[in-house]
Amino acid sequence: MQLSCSISLPAAFRPADILAFHRRDPQEISERVGDASLDKGMVWGRSPACLSIRFQRRRASATLVIDSHVVEDRQVDFERMVRRMLGLAQEIEVFEEQYRGHPQLGPLIARQPGLRVPAASTPFEALTWAVTGQQISVSAAVSLRRKLIEATNIHHSGGLLCYPEAQQILGLTEETLRRCGFSTTKTKTLLTLSALVTNDKLPLDAWAETIPVDIIQSQLEAVRGIGPWTVNYALLRGFGWLDGSLHGDAAVRRGLQTLLESPEKIGEEKAKTWLSQFSPWRALIGAHLWATQSPKAY
Repeated sequence: MQLSCSISLPAAFRPADILAFHRRDPQEISERVGDASLDKGMVWGRSPACLSIRFQRRRASATLVIDSHVVEDRQVDFERMVRRMLGLAQEIEVFEEQYRGHPQLGPLIARQPGLRVPAASTPFEALTWAVTGQQISVSAAVSLRRKLIEATNIHHSGGLLCYPEAQQILGLTEETLRRCGFSTTKTKTLLTLSALVTNDKLPLDAWAETIPVDIIQSQLEAVRGIGPWTVNYALLRGFGWLDGSLHGDAAVRRGLQTLLESPEKIGEEKAKTWLSQFSPWRALIGAHLWATQSPKAY
């Protein structure tokens, strides 16, 4: 089965940001990234699928090839997913207009106008990536992610491995996840999240349509091993919510130290206070600070 759509892009759209986000793993076992293309293995309707996005001038063409002939036709869901991945619902024009003259944010915006935050294909992928990346380097997190994908071993007919859904992770044992390199805490957190999603106690896909932020925050933070940084990162990468405070992120604080020309390192409280004045754009500013260091690392 195949789904397709063609989406018009804003004049200032930056395809390179989207491609860089998916280019993190140099081994390309589940994503292949070209100069203007992305192929990504994922699970759709419990079937292996390959998402292909091709960028042309002012337009993105997307196709989802599903290894099944009995998958429900979800054209609307497919288009919504692609638009979310490309950050097209993010009202960045409002942010840039508001802060173009700001003494610190103005130069940041001028340096990288049109910056949007690329999202994962599903909120579950974003959440599990956030858990995977807790308190370790990006390269270490990418290695763990690769081993998780290999452990679930979901092959698409086009050759890519697929990022698993909750049911596939729930099928792994704690021992398997520990052999992949996950800590005991992360192992238990991943399995708990997968069980909650499978039992529809964390309806992530339904939340993606409405983004009930308070409910998402409270229910995720009730899971052992998940704190504010993980929640805010998952809200950003999974739902496109731009107001999570990423003051707990070391790279955000490094970028802020440079931006403010501070001779001393910026602590979490100072970063939190500084970012608070820019609500509802705190996570978008965090993404701008990431981009000043490495556009593909986070």
